[in-house]
Formats: sequence, structure tokens, C-alpha cells
Amino acid sequence: MRRHSALLLPASVALGLVGFLAPTAGAVSAHFVGTPTATASGSSLTVKGKEAGLGNQQSVNISVTADAQCVNRGGNDPSASNKQSTGGGGTFPVQNGKANFSVTVTATFKPACSPPMTLVWSNVVVTDTGNGISVTLPGPF
Repeated sequence: MRRHSALLLPASVALGLVGFLAPTAGAVSAHFVGTPTATASGSSLTVKGKEAGLGNQQSVNISVTADAQCVNRGGNDPSASNKQSTGGGGTFPVQNGKANFSVTVTATFKPACSPPMTLVWSNVVVTDTGNGISVTLPGPF
């Protein structure tokens, strides 16, 4: 008759070995490289930037929200209807743990924000919704 013996390890040691021997999914330490830039043109605001530390992710979802207001020559925003929050976003591919992004948001005012009024952007928030990181660009733009 043969005897079989099993090696019994304390649970904490066994779990430690499993964690040590299990394959890792690639370290993720998502962060924006520098500060994203915002450029206003007409009634649109374009935010561009780069994110790194994305490990083996296939893509990132970037969201941009911003406040837009129509301002007169005196620097005042005379009408409540001339203010709005707007947003947009997109999905961008990750290559070698990095992703470049460009998101454009547009404000639509009725009546239109036309001279001598100017469109001013503020409180621009750029968020990687999947990795839970964000940065605020206070403006004005």
C-alpha cells in the first residue's frame, strides 16, 4: 500500500504564493503628461493632451466639460441665457502605454454670441473616465 502525503501550508503563505506566481496584467499608473492645452476658435474649444502609464490598456475614454459664457466689452455676462455648460468626449487608442487625445466641444447660444460680445471658456475639466483621473484648466480661454 502506498502512502501519499500532501504539503500543507498556512493559508497566508499559500495566498502569498498564488499572488506571487500569478501573471500580472501590466502595471497601470495613469497620468497626464504635462497639462493638456485648450484652444478657443469661434464657438468651439479644442482640448489636446497626452496620457501615459496606461499599461496594456487598449484605449482610454476622455471626457471634457467646460463652462461657456458670452461676455460684453466691459467684461460682464449680461444675460443668464448667455451661459452654459457643455461637454464632449471620445475613445482614443493606447500604444506602448500612451495615448494622445483631442476633444472639441461647442457652445450654442440663442441669440448668437456675436460682436461686440465674445465667447469666454472657463472651468475646463479633462477626465479619463476609465482610470478615474482628471485635471482642471481654469481658463479663461
